[in-house]
Amino acid sequence: MFQRNPDKFLLIAGPCALESHELCRTVASLLREIWSAHEEIEVVFKGSFDKANRTSLDSPRGPGLEKGLEILKMIQEEFALPILTDVHTEAQATEAGKIVDILQIPAFLCRQTDLLVAAARTGAIVNVKKGQFLSPQEMRYVVNKLEGSDAREIWLTERGTTFGYQNLVVDMRNFDILKTYGHPVIFDATHSVQMPGAGDGTTSGKREFVPPLSRAAVAAGADGLFVETHPDPDQAISDGPNQIPLNQLAAVVEPVIAIWKTLRGL
Repeated sequence: MFQRNPDKFLLIAGPCALESHELCRTVASLLREIWSAHEEIEVVFKGSFDKANRTSLDSPRGPGLEKGLEILKMIQEEFALPILTDVHTEAQATEAGKIVDILQIPAFLCRQTDLLVAAARTGAIVNVKKGQFLSPQEMRYVVNKLEGSDAREIWLTERGTTFGYQNLVVDMRNFDILKTYGHPVIFDATHSVQMPGAGDGTTSGKREFVPPLSRAAVAAGADGLFVETHPDPDQAISDGPNQIPLNQLAAVVEPVIAIWKTLRGL
């Protein structure tokens, strides 16, 4: 059972959707290399078996629960990486919780009480994305639900706040506020640069802002970084405009680790 080391920086990375065994092996192999090169970090592989919140009814959603959990279990066993996936229903939480180390609650579902309780009761770590529509102060009540359901460990993830139409903004004050609740706070760098619904029936985004926002978030106190990555983002089935090309991931991560080490006097 995975247990986060609070003295290490947390990197959560992987493709938006679990498109194939081959894709996930490619990404996991690179993540193992990054982990091996930086003893001060812990790496978690992430991937979604169902992208249930697509803009269009016709958008591909991923392999589904059964095949998706098969892929995740394969990565867990072959690469010895902790695994994170998001869930949308109590039934999904129950099934996924038998395999994965971390269950993620999507931002739009962060106030769904039954889903939060079901995830907590699996015994997996629960990572909650802060809703784009919530202030950081309102996340206190999300934390209360998880603590009241005896969640083994809780992570909170900042992923931007709705700012006008089809845009998000990251308020760096949120990291200090969220940390007052006593749980690790992570920055979702790739979803924070989304432009929801701005891609003619799909979500658009500006991946060029991932590196500066990542550096700023860690300087502001984030305990970890969430980054979606793909060998060829423009061909990804979801969130391509936001994902970092796999061959650029190390270049994004290394300055972030350096900032985190400097702040800790390492």
